[in-house]
This record gives sequence, structure tokens and C-alpha cells, in this order.
Amino acid sequence: MTREELIKLTEKGPVILDGATGTNLMKAGLPAGVCPELWIYEHHDVMLDLQRSYVASGTNILYAPTFTANRIKLEEYGLADRLTDINRRMVQLSREAAGDKAFVAGDLTMTGRQLYPTGDMMFEDLVDVYKEQVKAILEEGVDLFIVETMMSLQECRAALLAIKESCDLPVMISLTYNEDGRTLFGSEPDTAMIVLQSMGADVVGLNCSTGPSAMFPLIEKMRKYAKIPILAKPNAGLPELIDGETVYRMTPEDFANDVVKLIRAGASVVGGCCGTTPAHIKALAEAAAKEKTLLPAPVRSRVVTSERKNTDIDPKGPFLVIGERINPTGKKALQEELRAGSLSMVREFAVSQSENGASILDINMGTNGIDEKQMMLDAIYEVTSTVDLPLCIDTSFPEVMEAALRIYPGRALINSISAEDEKLTALLPIAKKYGAMFILLPLSSAGLPKTMEEKHENIDIVLKKAKEVGLSEEDAVVDLLVATIGADPEAAKSCFATASYCYERNIPTVCGLSNISFGLPQRAFVNTAFLNIALSKGLTMAIANPSQEMLMYTAFASDMLLNKEGSTARYLNSVPEGQITIGTGKSAPSGNAKEKSVDNDGPGVVYTYVVKGNKSDIVSEVRKLIDGGKTPNEIINEFLIPGINKVGELYDKKKYFLPQLIAGANAMKEAMDYLEPMIVSNDTEKKETVIIATVEGDIHDIGKNLVALMLKNYGFNVIDLGKDVPAETIVETAMKENAAAIGLSALMTTTMMRMKDVVDKAKEMKCTAKIFIGGACITPSFAEEIGADAYAEDAADSVRVVESLVS
Repeated sequence: MTREELIKLTEKGPVILDGATGTNLMKAGLPAGVCPELWIYEHHDVMLDLQRSYVASGTNILYAPTFTANRIKLEEYGLADRLTDINRRMVQLSREAAGDKAFVAGDLTMTGRQLYPTGDMMFEDLVDVYKEQVKAILEEGVDLFIVETMMSLQECRAALLAIKESCDLPVMISLTYNEDGRTLFGSEPDTAMIVLQSMGADVVGLNCSTGPSAMFPLIEKMRKYAKIPILAKPNAGLPELIDGETVYRMTPEDFANDVVKLIRAGASVVGGCCGTTPAHIKALAEAAAKEKTLLPAPVRSRVVTSERKNTDIDPKGPFLVIGERINPTGKKALQEELRAGSLSMVREFAVSQSENGASILDINMGTNGIDEKQMMLDAIYEVTSTVDLPLCIDTSFPEVMEAALRIYPGRALINSISAEDEKLTALLPIAKKYGAMFILLPLSSAGLPKTMEEKHENIDIVLKKAKEVGLSEEDAVVDLLVATIGADPEAAKSCFATASYCYERNIPTVCGLSNISFGLPQRAFVNTAFLNIALSKGLTMAIANPSQEMLMYTAFASDMLLNKEGSTARYLNSVPEGQITIGTGKSAPSGNAKEKSVDNDGPGVVYTYVVKGNKSDIVSEVRKLIDGGKTPNEIINEFLIPGINKVGELYDKKKYFLPQLIAGANAMKEAMDYLEPMIVSNDTEKKETVIIATVEGDIHDIGKNLVALMLKNYGFNVIDLGKDVPAETIVETAMKENAAAIGLSALMTTTMMRMKDVVDKAKEMKCTAKIFIGGACITPSFAEEIGADAYAEDAADSVRVVESLVS
């Protein structure tokens, strides 16, 4: 199957996928705790019967049961050496079931390992893990690939690159979203669509976690940006506990009716996930046959993203600032820090520019005495863990650019691509491969353009070459090529003409604002005047320092006078009330003093380092407090605990997401590890013991690990039993250790009933430990139904729950 064939298939009408595999195999005898692929290998008739039933029910694309057959998952069962054999056999079974009536998709999913910097797995290592599985699947032969039930956008990127670097087959990707409409790592569905379609995914959508009705608003968000078909594969509603069994009560007819609503909202590739059966797919296929699919009709297309935030770049929209400060040029202190391997100032500049109104952050690591490529990667990891803003990657070296774009977990802006032959040849394919937008610099191999006509001709040359590699005008932002007015009296007028030229063609523009005033006194006045006129000519954004009050407030006022959408509210919300004295910049002390002002309701630097997840510098600040006479207990109670409480508060308010929660917890752990040897046994109250485990049959532990980390930071004695732990082991350990509480985690609906096993075993053995449960598929009502003492929504909530239970 080619991409074109897949797209044509969706245009003819809704494409029908298969239904659930796991829940149906459990009914057929798949026991908990075994490798699903090996069980299928040994009970192939069960899988053949199920998949043949799906094909007979109307399935057009059948998922091969290679779901967790990657090296990392197979290693947990001692089966890594059988990776090729198992994957090939799974594909063989689906090929046999499909015959000539359905296409077969090779199926990839998460590995359970967290990527750096949240975890310890490097991006390229994950790409290699996926490539191994893709290679094995390709040896048997599939028609396309599906990457499904993903919680991390960055892991989706790794899987997509692995497939596209291995073959030319179409790729579908679906993520799973929480009740708040975000993935576990904080990505929204529109962000996932933007990033993955720009990198070449052919279908993007969502599966699992919810029933059809909860997917409706998520599909609407995706459709605003979607240039490709949307996939929806919901559960048969939410699971319920009936007579000790996990049951999905949504009937095939109700399921089909609700999925038809998703088709009408924009989904054109549909199927079923947990709880669905061939009967659900048959009802869906019959109902969908009467429906037409909506062709993609994106409302917005010029947009860059981080993993958690989108920034629309609209030629007719509000003025944007690309923060310029993370650039060592002319900054001796930053140069010295980078040479010393420190990124403290990079972090400070990222935070301050985000707070002062930047919409994108420029990252430039070009200075002598360092490995620019490695420092660029380190800076990207640091900044993306610190703030949510999209990044503009600024380097003169194509190899540095590609390395940066490869690990960047969003859609970046390249700074820049000129009409120079070598730049066009090297950088345009990179922009296409990684789905980046780019700043178009209208100079050529002949140098700076000598006339306005030559400048505009250079713009057209780059746009033409961009189209030849599969990019479009919508991927470009034209640089006005600002020269200093002191050297060229016509420099400003030339920029204004280019701004007007691009505005009329609906192409966004950008400029390096401070260039215009180079060498002149009181440059802020020149910069601001230039900006005013440029905005009236259609300038979209500028690379500038957002801490400059005169610049920012003037830009907001200009937008308001030009009646841009939302500009009045932005002006009124930004400008201080009462009389103010306008300066050229907001007061921003350098070094650690700046960190103090980041969160003014908190007690100082150590507190703020926890809130901001700054684990590299927190120990030095803790050491200062110790030297100043503070006891370890005072530091914990006055700074660390309030800091982690603030992190939890921001997480609850959906201002922080999993990466920031982990960063804050790790910063606190760093400080706690330093303080622990100094704590006298009676200096701080010893808290109760808590047993933590992922239940038997479930090998997911991201959430469980974070719960353990948070509880340890709050002083609890945590014993982490790991994953796939039998009920008897959990209860026996709790009784042996005299634990006050047991925390249970499960990600899959197929393993959630093992939680009841633990509750029942605890009653049987007269274990007095309180039991709290959590996980993606767990609800408060389920906790009540199985007799657990409490439900914890997430890691931050777990701390509150445990403190309540043990009190």
C-alpha cells in the first residue's frame, strides 16, 4: 500500500479498523503475567478466529498482534532473542486471517522506558529499538504501520522516524489522552497532529482511555490543523466491575451510533479498542457505510510547537517576539558558563523571556571553546524541561541543525535558510524530514541583494526550491534582512517594502530588530520607531529581548490600533495600571538573583529551584543555607516541602505537566540526598512505610515510579516492589515491613482486576495496611467497588491520599 492508496481509501468512505485484542484474548484464556505475543504464538487458533471474525465483520485494516513485541518488552520475559521469530509469526497470522479482504498493519507501541531528560533512555536508542522491530515485521511483509496507544509525543516521533528510515510504507499514529484532553506528558491532540503530520505521518488520531463521546472535542481540535485523515478507535465506554469481572456494557448499536458522530466530526479511519468485539465492528461497518468522510480542511497551518504548546504564526495576527537572549554572542558571562558546562543562565533566560511575553525562544550555542553540537542538544533538553515555549534553532552548521531537530519534541523554527546554493541543498531536506518551519533569509551566493528586486527574487528562489522538496510557502517566514541605518540610510525603507510585499502575499515576516540601530546612541528609541512602522507594513514578529518595556508595550498598542484580533485585551492585560516610567528594559539581575523573582510567593532560591526543577544548582544553594546556620530539618520544612507543594499545586491547575512534575521531584530528591547524611535520627520525624507496586500482569511503571519518588520526597519510607507483582508478594511484604499503606498501579483494563486480588488477599491475611489505587484506567468508583481504601488521581494526589490514610 502507498500513501496515495491509503488517502484514496479514506476519501471513498470511512475506513474500518479492527476492535480490541487484549480484552477478547483474556476472555479466551490469556492469563495475567504472560507475554501476550508468546501466548498467541502458542495458541494461534484463538488469534486467527478473532481476526477472521473482524474481517468478516467489515474490517478494512487489521492490526497484526506485534503490539509489545519490541526488544525492551520482550526482555522482561526473557524473549529478546526471539524478537524476529515472534514478530514474523504475528504478521503471518494476520496475513492468513486477512486473506485478500483486508490490509495488515504492523503494530508498535510504547516500550515502558522514559526518554531523557525525564528518564534515562536516549532518543536514538529508542529509534534503534523500534527499527529492530520494524525490520523484523518487514521481513514478513505488511501493508502499512500503526503506532498506537502512545502517551508521549516524543516516543511517537522516534517510532515514526524508525519506520520512515526503514521503508516507504504509510504510517498511522494514535495517542491516548486523559480526561483533561492531554497525554500523560501534557501534549494536546492538535499539537500531536501538527508535529506528526509535518514529519510525514499519513493518519493521526487517538485510541483507548475513553468511550466515543469523550473523543468528540479532541477530534474537533485536531481538525483545525489536520491536513491528513484523523483516526478514532475508542473503547466500548468505560469499564465497570460486575460480579468481580471487568465489563464494558456499551452495546454494539450504541457504540456504532456514537462513532458515526465522530465520523461526522472529521474522523475517517475508525475502529474499536478495549471492550469492543466483532459485533461492535460489524455494527460500526454497517452504520459507517451510509456516511461520507470529511476531507481535511485545516483552518490554521503556520504553527510551531513544543511538546505542550502551539504558537500560531499568522501574517494577519498578533505581533510575536522570538526571545533572543539564549545566544552567547556579546555575552561574556554566558560564554564562560557554557565553556564550564553550565546551563544555569540558559535556564534563567528561558524562564525570564517566557514570563516577559516571548512566544518562541531562539537557541544559539555558537561560541568558541565548546562542542557546539553537544551544547545545542544539552540546551534543548534543558529549555524544553524548563518552559513550554516552542524553539527556534539557530546555527550555521547543518549537522548541528539536524541533530537538534532530531531530538526536539515538537515542530521547530529553523534560523535560517538562505538562497545560497549550499544552504538550500543541505537544509531544505532537513526541514522537510523533521517537519520544521524555517526563516527564509533573502541573500544568495552573490551576497547581500543590491536592489529590492534582487531581494524579492531571492525570496522566490528559496520558495521554489522548498516546494521541490515537498515544503510549501506556509512553511516559510521571510526575514526582512535588516541592515544598520547608520551604514545605509535606505535600510529601513527597504525592510518596510519587503514587509509590504510579503504581507500582500500572505507570507509572515520576521526581523532581527536591534540590527537597525547598531552604532547609534539611545538605540531603544530607534528600534521602537522602526517597529511601529514595520508593524503598519505587516511585520509578523521580531527577534528581540522581551524584557524591553518600551518595545513590548508599543507593539501591543500598535496591534490594538491596527485592530488585530485579541489585541485590545492583550494590551490591557499587559500594561501596568497607574503612572509608570518607561525604561529600555525591565530590571533583571543576572545570576541566581533572577531566580528569586520567578515565584514571588515562595521563600527564596531553594524553593524556586524545586518549583523550576533546577536540580543542577540546588545543592550549592542548600549548602549556602547550611553554612548560614540552617538545619537540614529547617531546609526541608521551610523550602523543600513548600516548593514541592507548589509543584503539586501547579500540576493540579494543569499549568504543569508530567515533565515539570518529575523535574521538581528530582530537584527535591537531589537536595534530600545531600541533606540525608546530616540528618540526626531524632532531627526529623520518621514517617510510615508505604509499599508500592504495579499489579501482576502489568509491566507499566511510569506512574508508579513517580508516586514512589514523590512519597520519598515527603519523608515516607517507600518500598518499591516493581512491576508485575503477585498479590501475595505485595501483602506479605506489607505485613513483614509493618507498612501503613499499599499503593497499587495498573495501566491496562486487562490487569485492573488484579487490584481486587490484592484487596481480597489483604483481608484474607488480616493485613491492616490501607490500600490506595491509581492508573490510567482506574476511577474512584472502581476503587470503591473493589473495596480499596482510596483512589489517587496522580502522583501529586497520592501524597495527599497517603497522608490522609495514615493520619
